[in-house]
Amino acid sequence: MPDGPLDTQIEEIDLVPSGIPELDDLLNGGYIRGRTYLVQGVSGTGKSLLGQHFLEAGLNDDETVVYIHGEESRHDILVNAALLGIDIRDAEFLDIGPGTDFFAEDKSYNLVDTTEVESERFTADIKQVIENVDPDRVLIDPITQLQYIERDEYQYRKRLQSLIRFLRKREVTTVATRTVSTSSATSTTYDDFDSLSDGVVTLSLDEGERRIAVPKHRGLGQKDGSHGLEIRVGGVEVYPQIIPEHDDRTFDPELISTGYDALDDLLGGGIERGTVSFISGPTGIGKSTTGAQILSGVVENGGTALGYVFEESIDQFIHRSETLGLPMSEMQESGSIRLTETEPLVRSAEEFGQHVLDQAEDYEPDAIFIDGLSGYKISLQGDNQRLVRRLHGLTRVLKNRGIAVIITDEADRLTGIPKATSTDTSYIADNIVFLSYVEVDGELDRAIGVVKKRLGDFDNRFHQFSIKPGEGLVIEEPFDHVRGIMQGAPTPRSQDKSRSTDQ
Repeated sequence: MPDGPLDTQIEEIDLVPSGIPELDDLLNGGYIRGRTYLVQGVSGTGKSLLGQHFLEAGLNDDETVVYIHGEESRHDILVNAALLGIDIRDAEFLDIGPGTDFFAEDKSYNLVDTTEVESERFTADIKQVIENVDPDRVLIDPITQLQYIERDEYQYRKRLQSLIRFLRKREVTTVATRTVSTSSATSTTYDDFDSLSDGVVTLSLDEGERRIAVPKHRGLGQKDGSHGLEIRVGGVEVYPQIIPEHDDRTFDPELISTGYDALDDLLGGGIERGTVSFISGPTGIGKSTTGAQILSGVVENGGTALGYVFEESIDQFIHRSETLGLPMSEMQESGSIRLTETEPLVRSAEEFGQHVLDQAEDYEPDAIFIDGLSGYKISLQGDNQRLVRRLHGLTRVLKNRGIAVIITDEADRLTGIPKATSTDTSYIADNIVFLSYVEVDGELDRAIGVVKKRLGDFDNRFHQFSIKPGEGLVIEEPFDHVRGIMQGAPTPRSQDKSRSTDQ
């Protein structure tokens, strides 16, 4: 087959911005001029707003746009859009919904089907406004307004096909919205618009978390998967999931000191650039303190760091650190450390990941501290598989940039090590430092040990440690006299010897 005609068609593809750059990214460049797109989702997911951004982008490019609406009045649409900073006052509006005089009317149709009369009227109105205005963009909000006045599925599909061909012939880029029921994320009574449209954008709402996906885009393809979506003061914000790209950077296992010789000794000299380290353990054991110690050490050795606090305020984190002798305020004021307080119920994992990457681009830190993984998991609505995928994508990009990543992770048991991490994220970790409580002869101690290190040697013994005011993390002698710490059933080695003697 000759390549000429196909190459010509590809060259003729003209991309149309959606008004949301990140959505354009999911669409592999944007909408295609003259094509028809379906935006669907349950009520309250932001379908109309997505369409209004599309119209506003056209107006900003001096294009002519038409808003065909059937559920809200022009006045309400403009007011609600303006509240989110969207200005579409210069759009041409066509209201195909019933007017306020509908209930007062007493119309009767003789010898004709009422649906046929309404259908023909709507078709004529739409045709007239398109021919008179000659728009570049059209928003039909919602397309189901046409469905209501057709007598059956066959007529509705026929009407849609005719409308799409009419718009495409005039090279009008069209976005149509459709509300789906909560029991079905993809269908209504007449479900043919999915196949008739050139692209589908699906919005969803799960326990307050908004998501966006592009399951279909003819001609250009799309970035698959589920992505973050928020509705804020400026309208709709889209946060694509982070997909790491192949990196040609040569790995340099340069060691970064933790600033504490005893911790460096445990880790075989420190942590390497471009690695991920987990600090795991039960609540209250000292995970955040250990992380703060590493941040402080990075700065003391001339580096810079970013910290993201999920489980407490920045003021509280700084106060605790300084009580333990770590000059966190001084380091933050100098710009060596930048701390960000993160509310997981406000930011999706994708938004958080993008924020981290943006700051990493701006400040080029040596290390990034995420305190803690349970808060990050909350932003994913408890979905462990999505947690693994999103965390893998974020940490892989940071590793490719040569940044050391430190993450605190809470274990669900006070003693022992049932598993290295609370979720299936241990494969992400290059280093795992585990903190645990140890009860021996009625006394409760704390133990710290390295249970995984991909690069280089490390001290494989558990050491006793404490958290002391003015000193912070204090690592003491190894638990040479105790066995069974990882099983959560520590026993003095002297008992083993006595049992052996008795036998």
